[in-house]
Amino acid sequence: MKTIAQKNDLYRQTFIGCRVNITHALNASPKKEDVITAVRSFNAFTPQNDPHGEHDCAFFDVDGETFFFKFDYYDDNYEFHQEDGNRVLTIGFASDY
Repeated sequence: MKTIAQKNDLYRQTFIGCRVNITHALNASPKKEDVITAVRSFNAFTPQNDPHGEHDCAFFDVDGETFFFKFDYYDDNYEFHQEDGNRVLTIGFASDY
């Protein structure tokens, strides 16, 4: 059985098995593809930026600007939080957070 971190890594790297939301500001940015590539290849998790070891959120820089990704977990109707439920990955500028 895969851990939450292993699931999050797989979904983040492939975008398969989760919904992906990109903020409006990032969607309009010429850096969009570079940021998506950075999200998919991110592996700089540490106890300081990932205290629960779930690989579910991070802030990172691309070309001198800070961006984020984060997972939220939902029930089957995507209405309420559910621990280790259906995942929604949101990606955007740090200022969108």
